Amino acid sequence: MSTGISGLDTILGGGLTPQRIYLVEGTPGTGKTTVGLQYLLDGVARGERGLYITLSETKDELEAVAASHGWNIDAFSIVELASETELDANSQQSIFHSSEVELGETSRNVMARVNEYKPARVVFDSLSELRLLAQNPLRYRRQILALKQFFSTRACTVLLLDDRSATSSDQQLHSIAHGVIRLEQLPQEFGKERRRVSIVKMRGIKFRGGFHDYILDTGGIVMFPRLVAADHTSEFTPKIQSTGMPGIDAMLGGGLAAGTNTLVVGPSGIGKTTLSAQCLLAALQRGERASLYLFDEGLGTFFARTRALDMNLEGYIASGLLKVQHVDPAELAPGEFAHMLRSDVEDKGARFIVIDSLNAYLQAMPGEQYLTLQMHELLTYLNGQGVTTVLILGQHGLIGEIRADVDLSYLSDATLLLRFFESNGRLHRAVTAIKSRISDHALTIHELRIGAGGIEVGAALQGFEGVLSGLPTYRGATPMMRDGASAHAPG
Repeated sequence: MSTGISGLDTILGGGLTPQRIYLVEGTPGTGKTTVGLQYLLDGVARGERGLYITLSETKDELEAVAASHGWNIDAFSIVELASETELDANSQQSIFHSSEVELGETSRNVMARVNEYKPARVVFDSLSELRLLAQNPLRYRRQILALKQFFSTRACTVLLLDDRSATSSDQQLHSIAHGVIRLEQLPQEFGKERRRVSIVKMRGIKFRGGFHDYILDTGGIVMFPRLVAADHTSEFTPKIQSTGMPGIDAMLGGGLAAGTNTLVVGPSGIGKTTLSAQCLLAALQRGERASLYLFDEGLGTFFARTRALDMNLEGYIASGLLKVQHVDPAELAPGEFAHMLRSDVEDKGARFIVIDSLNAYLQAMPGEQYLTLQMHELLTYLNGQGVTTVLILGQHGLIGEIRADVDLSYLSDATLLLRFFESNGRLHRAVTAIKSRISDHALTIHELRIGAGGIEVGAALQGFEGVLSGLPTYRGATPMMRDGASAHAPG
């Protein structure tokens, strides 16, 4: 049975086993009510009767929640068990009667309404009120068992919502429920809060374990199942394609190969984004669909720079071959980013992807070790789909000791290293290929020049010292490139 949330169905391996009781637990604000409404609305779309039993929210409040998502919930029944008459001190039953009487009366009301409406799907909101009425664990457990037995004879699939107001984890309730879905909200020091879901228990279902990100937005909850690269493979022919820069092609042993990823490393201002944009342009000129994710740079600045270098990327956006998206890491859930990449590859046919840069993406992750695991799955997935990926990693410092936030070089199939160096009182750029798993690459160092004419790669410079240490000096005899000079392929 579908939950009404496609991502949750994927996590559960298809959905829920019908005619069972499930516990959905989470602190206030995690979206339990929204889950319940989506579950019932999915049943309505399938011609199934639905019943929402509420002890904590009024019908008006539920209708307001539904309206905020653009939903009409008139198609299923809503029963308020905390009505005005029950709160009236002059009525036959009131909140001043003993808890045992109130608990029994509440349970009988639930059973009577279920017998009256004969629903296939039921949402009970929430167990915290039932727990307060019971006052002790034994009576509470007995009442839950009685409800479970009652629902099992009525062909109902029930979601019990719980706000986890108990002082400790309610293991007894977990043992009674057929499955337990836990929603969590994690506050951040800066930026949007993170929400994630995990399946604590699910009998008879091979579910996807671990934490999965989700967002609560207009239109309901969207869940992003954790990416497992082994579940997504496809057949493709690895083919080496040009970067659009003959010098870089020669250094890499021919260019970039489909199903591989290339890491471009260097300090700020060295030209990593420009180099990657040229590789992107070459792919677009071959007719490949591509996606560019900008974490660091604004779209206006990026396009102004590419136009100055005579790279017409806007035309490819208009034709639909290129998607350029600016991403705010403070507002991004890592699972959401993985979902965006999957959508580009599987739905839009992207064959070339640039991520600029991993430094900002790191800020969206809870820790360095999680970034490494996430990037391992992402890159394994992209490689398995035959996508050519370019990753940009900025390093701290312009001169002297240069370091990166995280070392992802072991995950890359090829690595291009860019460095500043000084010669004859002028600042220059140097580029070298320090790694390639797919071809023999040059071990020489070349001058890199970026100007109005585009990107130029000079001849091999013999006489460098200290390039890898971060303090390169040049004492060779090969002349530097001059303005207006043509590029030389690596020799």
